[in-house]
Amino acid sequence: MSDLTIRTATLDDAAEIWAMLEPVFRRGDTYAIDRDINQGDAIAYWMSVQKKTFVAEAGGKIIGTYHLQRNQAGGGAHICNCGYVTAAQATGRGVARQMCLHSLNLATELGFRGMQFNFVVSSNVRAVGLWQSLGFEIVGRLPRAFYHPEEGYVDALIMFKSI
Repeated sequence: MSDLTIRTATLDDAAEIWAMLEPVFRRGDTYAIDRDINQGDAIAYWMSVQKKTFVAEAGGKIIGTYHLQRNQAGGGAHICNCGYVTAAQATGRGVARQMCLHSLNLATELGFRGMQFNFVVSSNVRAVGLWQSLGFEIVGRLPRAFYHPEEGYVDALIMFKSI
């Protein structure tokens, strides 16, 4: 997507971020988040002070968001973690790929040595395929760790990329 820009999110973006998060969280098929989470709690989670939160814009509209944070404290603080959501109308247009590439560049600038996704739902084959195409490897599998509303218990994957 050539006209995509990514910038730091502000609280002024909260309503548009919530408009993307709400259907994803309500569906309950990709994030281990309470499906009944309210807007305030969702924004507090997505934009907490421990996270650097960004939005992707095209044509003046926010069509994606991601956050980056260290995965662990202390001896694990050199590994980061991210979460990504693309607006429904922008799915399949390369927004998640661009956000992930942005996050990898930022993580490198911030001195992280790797990026870890702690809980990728195995039935989310588009995400798994995208992360693998960007060099992430499946380094762990949590058998039947996620309850998918349509498929029942499915595995959660731990994915990692050195940077």
